[in-house]
Amino acid sequence: MEAQFSPLKQKLTDDLKQAMRSGDKVRRSVIRLLMAAIKNTEIAQQATLADADVLGVIAKEVRQRHESIDAFKLGDRHDLLAQEEAELAILNEYLPQQMTREEIITAARQVIEEVGALGLGDKGKVMPNLIAQLKGRADGREINAVVTELLSS
Repeated sequence: MEAQFSPLKQKLTDDLKQAMRSGDKVRRSVIRLLMAAIKNTEIAQQATLADADVLGVIAKEVRQRHESIDAFKLGDRHDLLAQEEAELAILNEYLPQQMTREEIITAARQVIEEVGALGLGDKGKVMPNLIAQLKGRADGREINAVVTELLSS
């Protein structure tokens, strides 16, 4: 075991044990996959991930499930669609409540004001701060759309 163990990783470990005891194969498989993704990220970054970074990994897995679901709908693969949706539901349990568009707009306005952004050319100043602040609570594409909209007007 690692010396530094984030509460979220501890919850995943506890939930994995519970899923194994109860025989919940889908939950067990999703949590194992998620823990492997976290471990791979830690190896790549050569650091133990904090909860905020773990949320980023979970959000990436959620994004992948959404893309798979869209592809399976187009391919008319209802058998695989149900499995991806079940995995997505389990992954979403580990993410904090997602922000509404209005909440993203409020946070974006605050960051735009803080960095003194005046137009689309200043988007590079706004995005890193805002994404770090909203990590795991809002989709990156939604954040990008809001910032573009606000800096264009």
